[in-house]
Amino acid sequence: MQSTVLILGARGRFGLAAARAFTDAGWCVQGLMRPGAQVPAEAKNDNRIKWVSADLQDTAAVARAAQDACVVVHALNPVYTHKAWKAQALPMTEAAIDITRALNATLMFMGNIYNFGADMPAVVSEDTPQRARTVKGQIRIAMEEQIRRSGVRAIVIRAGDFFGSGKGTWFDQAIVKGIQKGKFTYPGHKGVATAWAYLPDLARTFAEVAARRDTLKAFEVFHFAGHRITGQQWLDAIQPIAQAQGWVKPNAALQYSQFPWPIIRIGALFVPTWASLLEMRYLWDKAHALDNRKLVALLGAEPHTALAQAVTMTLKDLGFTKDAVAAQATLVSAR
Repeated sequence: MQSTVLILGARGRFGLAAARAFTDAGWCVQGLMRPGAQVPAEAKNDNRIKWVSADLQDTAAVARAAQDACVVVHALNPVYTHKAWKAQALPMTEAAIDITRALNATLMFMGNIYNFGADMPAVVSEDTPQRARTVKGQIRIAMEEQIRRSGVRAIVIRAGDFFGSGKGTWFDQAIVKGIQKGKFTYPGHKGVATAWAYLPDLARTFAEVAARRDTLKAFEVFHFAGHRITGQQWLDAIQPIAQAQGWVKPNAALQYSQFPWPIIRIGALFVPTWASLLEMRYLWDKAHALDNRKLVALLGAEPHTALAQAVTMTLKDLGFTKDAVAAQATLVSAR
């Protein structure tokens, strides 16, 4: 019998990637969207996803619409400001818990490294003490504790920064924002390695862990290692693509520049989003990686795409490479 997953926040970047990964794994996928919302353009031609329109807070309505779901993926996120996170993060999580309980399902939640704070060790395991002092870090800790104490069966999978499967992260909004002009902008030091998750790999991990949920304890936490990448390694991975695409002159290197943190510091006094970015700056200065031995013990191997291939696909998805631009132009002319 085909299993069903309900994805809360399926219109978002991770939610849509998860929907695709679960459908590829043979699941029946239901994506929740608020009344009046539209199916995302990227998914309009994907008939494998059944879209459910209901108010997140109306637990009974959501449960009726997704009554066959045995897994609920919490892919909801407030906008990137302290005010929004303080007001919305815990109520969203409580709604996800209520829906999961009504369906007698397993809740899956995507964690991140905010929980550990600036004094985290170089390699973070599931048992590493969570000592965040930032607003978002403390909220993240509270969300996971809220899930743990709820009594519903739950799985947290923690990962680093995203890249791949669309827009909305540091990679596309800063690092490669000017890449077609030969410019590479990095928020940290060239030699500091930080944790990154290629989103299709992470989404596939959710589907693979979900398939093994009956072998797990009532509450489990896993770490997804993904890629541990320095600024120099990003440069080395992107440079051949820049040459092939003609973004730099033959035998010329990409123009490297530091992210303008001094400007962000000043602007943070007036722009809430910038204040939120500034609070998490330490993540670029502190080398860190996620220990995935527990995940590997469960799955046998962590889903992993080689960096060169992942970068190539990410830039293609962003429409930066010539093939992607040509395909987009053809699509527009056909309308």
